[in-house]
This record gives sequence, structure tokens and C-alpha cells, in this order.
Amino acid sequence: MRAVITGGAGFLGSHLSELMLSRGWEVLVLDNLVTGSEENIAHLKSNPKFRFALQDASRYIEVQGPVDAVLHFASPASPPDYLKLPIQTLKVGALGTHNTLGLALAKKARYLLASTSECYGDPNVSPQPESYWGHVNPVGPRGVYDEAKRYAEAMTMAYHRYHGLDTHIVRIFNTYGPRMRLNDGRALPNFLYQALVGEPITVYGDGKQTRSFCYFSDLLDGIYRLLESNEHEPTNIGNPQEITILEFAERVQKLVGTNAPIKFHPLPQDDPKQRCPDISKAKRILNWEPKVKLEDGLQTTYEYFKNKLAQQPVKAK
Repeated sequence: MRAVITGGAGFLGSHLSELMLSRGWEVLVLDNLVTGSEENIAHLKSNPKFRFALQDASRYIEVQGPVDAVLHFASPASPPDYLKLPIQTLKVGALGTHNTLGLALAKKARYLLASTSECYGDPNVSPQPESYWGHVNPVGPRGVYDEAKRYAEAMTMAYHRYHGLDTHIVRIFNTYGPRMRLNDGRALPNFLYQALVGEPITVYGDGKQTRSFCYFSDLLDGIYRLLESNEHEPTNIGNPQEITILEFAERVQKLVGTNAPIKFHPLPQDDPKQRCPDISKAKRILNWEPKVKLEDGLQTTYEYFKNKLAQQPVKAK
């Protein structure tokens, strides 16, 4: 079995590549390295079943030989990234999805789209079930990511209905773990990096907005089960344990043992007040639910960040 994974040099894509290889798949990673890094997949290059090619998914994709699964994970995924790369984000959601669906159709392969909880926008319903259509500002600064993914979902369903393509859509909620970038811009990397270097920890708004954090191994288990399933409609995969951003920042403070203060900044436009998945569907059809406790996942991620920082060259003063 051979899988093509776009964005496979990113945080989630590299872990997914590793998982697929461990389950006997051949893996071809396509990535333009805009937000991914070859460092994330360096340890896989000695595996004869693994191959990497520099490729922008927004451009025409040609793959020689058979393909059994196409998994489209290419996209900037953190607010700083997609605010800095708005056009590329829209293109990889639209053109990239079109190109990867075309590849799956040509190869008669299964297809899995990495969508996002951002499809729900700043929700009026919590926790968010798949049946909720969302509350999204299409022309706000976050719209480039939200609408790219919503469009990608619509196109994926169109290929399923019109061409009969075996498609799957995962709506990914906040996920964390090793290989996140130090300067990622999302809550956990920000908090850990700032705490480790002794900077004030940045919390936006009053910190009462909630998030739920899923460890990467739990998420990937759910994704793989979805790929193997007969489910074609969008499916939430995430951890339903809700926590306020302020409480999360305080947990990181305690974990690192820092005296660095928490500094409050204005809340960015359209930032969701609540983000929590309703995973009853995943429990029912995939027999899936997260297993890793937040304190255990945080500990592992903290150790990874601490080691990464120790490897960085010391800047001259």
C-alpha cells in the first residue's frame, strides 16, 4: 500500500508519515517547506519505503506508479502563518485540494482531507457537533484559513458525490506535541517558549476563552481509523476536555517553574471564545476517544521544547 501525504514535513504530517510507515505503508511526502521542515522527516529518509519530494500542492501534481491513499495535510495552520501567507493559504485550500482530489481520482485511491475546527468560526454552540454550520466571518483576517477549509470540504464532498471517490474529512481540533515549531504562534508553543526563555507569557483578552488540547498520538489514531472507515461526512477528532487559556498558561508556568508574569494583550479579531469538540460521532463510528492526559502530554512536549532550545546557538549580545 502506498500513500501520498501533502504537508508531510510539518508537525502533524511528519508524525502521520511515521505512523503510516509503522503500519507497513510506503509513503511519499510532498511539501514545499513553507511552514514544514526537512528536520521533521530526516530520521525517515533511511527507510526504503519513504520518499520526499519538494512540491507545492497548489501546482499540478504528477506521481508515477500506483497510489492507494492521498492525504491532504498541506496548509499553514497557525494564525501568524496564515495571516502572513493569506494567498498561499487560500490557494492550498482551493487549488491544492483540487489537485490532490484529481490525483486520488486518477489513481483510484482513498482520499482524506485534513480540515479544521476553524470551520465552526467563533461558535454560538458548544461543544461543536459536525451538524453545526458555523459562525464565520468570511472577509475577516482569519477568513483566509476558515473559508479555504470550508471550500476544501465542499469540493471533497462534490468529488465523493459526483465521481464516487472514497473520501474522508477530519475536522482537527487543537493538537499539540513534539515537532511543533518554537515560533509557531499557537498557545502552547508560545507559552512554553516564553516560559523557558523567561519572557512574560502572552495571554490574549482576559484569558477566559476556552480551548481543548489533544495530544498528537491520539489525533493520529483517530485519523487512521477514519481513513479505514466507510464514513464520508466530516468527523470531529479532538479532546473534549475544555480549559481556559489563562488556566493553561498557569499550568505551563508551574510545569516550567518560571516566575515570568502573565501579560494580557487585546484579543485578535474573530478569535473564538469557545472551542470544544463534540466527539460522540467519532466514539460511535470509529470507537475512538483520546487517552493521553493533558499533564502527560504537556510533560513530553515541554521536554522536547527544552531540548530544542538547548540545541540553538547562543546569540551574541
